[in-house]
Amino acid sequence: MSAPVLSIIILAVMFLLATVLPVNMGALAFVGAFLLGAVFLGMPTEDILANFPGGLFLTIVGVTYLFAIAQNNGTIDLLVRGAVKMVGNRVAFIPWVMFAVTALITSVGALSPAAVAIIAPIALSFAGKYKISPLLMGMMVIHGAQAGGFSPIAVYGVTVNGIMEGTGLESNPTALFLSSLVFNFLIALVLFAVLGGRKLVSARVSDFVEQAAEARMLVSAGMRAGGDVDFKGFGSGIYGPRDPAGDGEAATKSRAERMPQLVTIAGLIALAVIALGFKVDVGFVAITIAVILALVSPKAQKGAVNKISWSTVLLICGMLTFVGVLEEAGTIAYVSDGVASLGMPLLAALLICYIGAVVSAFASSTAILAALIPLAVPFLASGQIGAVGVICALAVASTIVDVSPFSTNGALVLANAPEDVNKERFYKQILAYSGIVVVVGPAIAWLVMVVPGWM
Repeated sequence: MSAPVLSIIILAVMFLLATVLPVNMGALAFVGAFLLGAVFLGMPTEDILANFPGGLFLTIVGVTYLFAIAQNNGTIDLLVRGAVKMVGNRVAFIPWVMFAVTALITSVGALSPAAVAIIAPIALSFAGKYKISPLLMGMMVIHGAQAGGFSPIAVYGVTVNGIMEGTGLESNPTALFLSSLVFNFLIALVLFAVLGGRKLVSARVSDFVEQAAEARMLVSAGMRAGGDVDFKGFGSGIYGPRDPAGDGEAATKSRAERMPQLVTIAGLIALAVIALGFKVDVGFVAITIAVILALVSPKAQKGAVNKISWSTVLLICGMLTFVGVLEEAGTIAYVSDGVASLGMPLLAALLICYIGAVVSAFASSTAILAALIPLAVPFLASGQIGAVGVICALAVASTIVDVSPFSTNGALVLANAPEDVNKERFYKQILAYSGIVVVVGPAIAWLVMVVPGWM
């Protein structure tokens, strides 16, 4: 049995076991990488471990640690209040603000994961405060990042346009950018309608303020009656500190907390400027700022390390290590070569879109685009099918699947889920949605962008 075929079988078994049994798929993936690499391929363990995604590990740990501290010291609540003022009194505008902001950040040159790493924690804080579906909010952020990702100065756009320039085939940077922008915007519209957006239209921010006031009245009545009322901070934070006794205690507490919050806000601004403006690794920047905040306010960082989503870290790092071994085994090249040799341009274009979608759901979208576009050149050069349409469809198919929990963007959304959300259930929701995107997305992109050019 050839190594590519064997690796596909191992991957299928991993998915089956993770579905049937309560075993972290990342742990299974590490075992699969060891069995495939060391036992069947004879790879030294050093080569297997070389596929460990250290950068992604640091990004998830650093960003979630930083925002755990920001949440502990009340900075996230400050940011939420500021964003509420931007959208006025309408809760329905909040997901669209997050979509637009993330799209703007990536369109001016930011890496998609860096933009998601900064916006997702804030957006998901909104989801928790205003009873917005975390799945809706998280996917709006990711699709926003992908919507702006193919502008001529964005990383994806520069990569694809650069490859196309070297092939001598027709290219259209504007069409590439607009195809991703419109496609992701339309997906966002569907998500908004399906995941409760219509109910949000009638929701107002003031409704939640009133609920908080009513809860405080119940707590006050319970205390006077000698009852034991569990308030659990309902309505606190976002509405500011309360001082029912009128003795200034809350004001004193506010002043004491103000300095760490100001330092945290400065740190978040520094994260955006350094990581996005100077292209410095977002993981290193995030964890550096987090450590500085921990030194400035030791109390605020208490318990922050425990809020890092270690199960997510294991899941993502294990899967990407296994994908690296798949590449070493020649599995990806084996499948891609088989598709390219079909001799049927229209079908080959569809299959390449699906290969880009499936592999990119687990690996780097940029790397997949760089590998698959050259495979499409032979049949694109024949002139039987429009090159611009195929490249646009491949670009969209390979990036919309970054909603997968195995991708950097999906992992960041999963890691920053609100505290009251069941992480296992949220993971399954993201996985189910990404499965739908992988199955349906490439077909729609192919039908809309490729088929008209062939006809």
